[in-house]
Amino acid sequence: MNSVLEGLDWVVLGCYFLALMVVAVWVILQKNRNTEDYFLAGRNVGWFVIGASIFASNIGSEHVVGLAGTGAESGMPMAHYELHAWIVLLLGWLFLPFYIRSGAFTMPEFLEKRFDARSRWFLSVFSLAGYVVTKVSVTIYAGGIVVSELLGIPFWYGAIGIVVFTGIYTIIGGMKAVIYTETLQTIILIAGSVIITYLGLQEVGGWAELRSTVGSEHFNMWRPMSDPDFPWTGLLFGGTVVGVWYWCTDQYIVQRTLAANNIKIGRRGAIFGAYLKILPIFIFLIPGIIAFALSQKGVLSYERADQVFPVMVKALLPVGLKGLVAGGLMAALMSSLASVFNSCSTIFTIDIYKKLRPQMTEKRLVRIGQIATAIVVFLGIIWIPIMEKIGGGTLYKYLQSVQSYIAPPIAAVFVLGIVWRRVNAKGAIVTLIAGLLVAALRITAEINIDSLHGIAYAFAAINFAHMAIFMFIFSIIICSVVSLVSQAPNYEAIKGLAFGTLSKEQKQASKDSFDKIDVLLSVLLVLVVVSVLTYFTG
Repeated sequence: MNSVLEGLDWVVLGCYFLALMVVAVWVILQKNRNTEDYFLAGRNVGWFVIGASIFASNIGSEHVVGLAGTGAESGMPMAHYELHAWIVLLLGWLFLPFYIRSGAFTMPEFLEKRFDARSRWFLSVFSLAGYVVTKVSVTIYAGGIVVSELLGIPFWYGAIGIVVFTGIYTIIGGMKAVIYTETLQTIILIAGSVIITYLGLQEVGGWAELRSTVGSEHFNMWRPMSDPDFPWTGLLFGGTVVGVWYWCTDQYIVQRTLAANNIKIGRRGAIFGAYLKILPIFIFLIPGIIAFALSQKGVLSYERADQVFPVMVKALLPVGLKGLVAGGLMAALMSSLASVFNSCSTIFTIDIYKKLRPQMTEKRLVRIGQIATAIVVFLGIIWIPIMEKIGGGTLYKYLQSVQSYIAPPIAAVFVLGIVWRRVNAKGAIVTLIAGLLVAALRITAEINIDSLHGIAYAFAAINFAHMAIFMFIFSIIICSVVSLVSQAPNYEAIKGLAFGTLSKEQKQASKDSFDKIDVLLSVLLVLVVVSVLTYFTG
């Protein structure tokens, strides 16, 4: 297998890695004195870095590879998930004030403060298992494809090499190393992807030529409700359920905003991250459609949808720029891996180890966090051969379907817990357990669908996005009913953690935490999202 990179490309790629190492070393030299330093970067990070880190954490190589592949195969429907930018605003405006007021390091810790220890234990164990099985493994698999295609090395070498490199600076530097390297990686990733989109459009012959080549259906985000893959109802409403879970309640994303030293900076970071979130439609999904058009014209070819982005790099980019885009793709891989490594170690250390050993010193907890990161790195490598077997389908769609089953109960508990003070600990834990059971039943049914009949077959055949809607409604009903038929929570004990429990001082602090510019930028973003939804109607 030959590398597609030439002399100048290797120089550019080398410069990128050198810059990354300089940033990582600079951060590592600023010693992590305690858990707040190691896991939340000392709660002293600016809005620009927070926004860039939110974007880089979200855009892993599975996003680049999978979204481009979905664009080539199915067109625009998956853009609904990228327009979740407005949900990132919900994080800043609705959820973040409660999180920061609670002083929590992690989302499971917030659940304990709002409900009880049972919910914390459930979300801690569930999150760790979910991260290793989905985020870590899928990111490593996609990264292996990218690195092996671009550098001309075997899949295993590329995947393990990147995992080990990322693991080293994450283990040593903690959250600071993750969040500052992600800022650099965001710039590289956006620059490289914009270039490939521009050159791809030129090769096709412009926007009008692209639309006429692929046909209007490829540009249509709104498929019929009966569409087996992308019904508009599922993408719009089911996608929102998954979006609320991912953007507003998942440690992986929320940890970035918790690194702010006040609500205003955290919210501005979320607003900036929301604007960046719109970009993937134009720099990952559209290139996939461009690749489909170029294959129609006979300019390039690919065997599987997941190979689309690396093939475009090979075919379209001149020497030097290939190195830059290769750096961008590796940036996507490393930033996502670093984020999930750090989130896993935070949850394990704060929510599991510290609960079992509350007398441990801060220095010892930081050391445990580093060991936990190393273990997650090892588990991720073990999962590589399993993920390699998935490669037949489009990765991004696979990821969305799995998330559609695990998101609804968690989203329901967080949303109800914040907007309705009457929801209690019993309602929360029953909802989380019931949701897990339904998700397990659905996944088992889906795997064995060929041998099912009647109601069981109908249950297994429901579109994954519609399933998210049904599970969310089910979770809301369970949580509400169980809470109402059991004792009300102690409102004094949950002061400041739900609407209806805020003191006068907390209400005033909320009003003081934003300016007109924050409101204006948020409204403008919603208008941009509506405009995109309106434009791509076939």
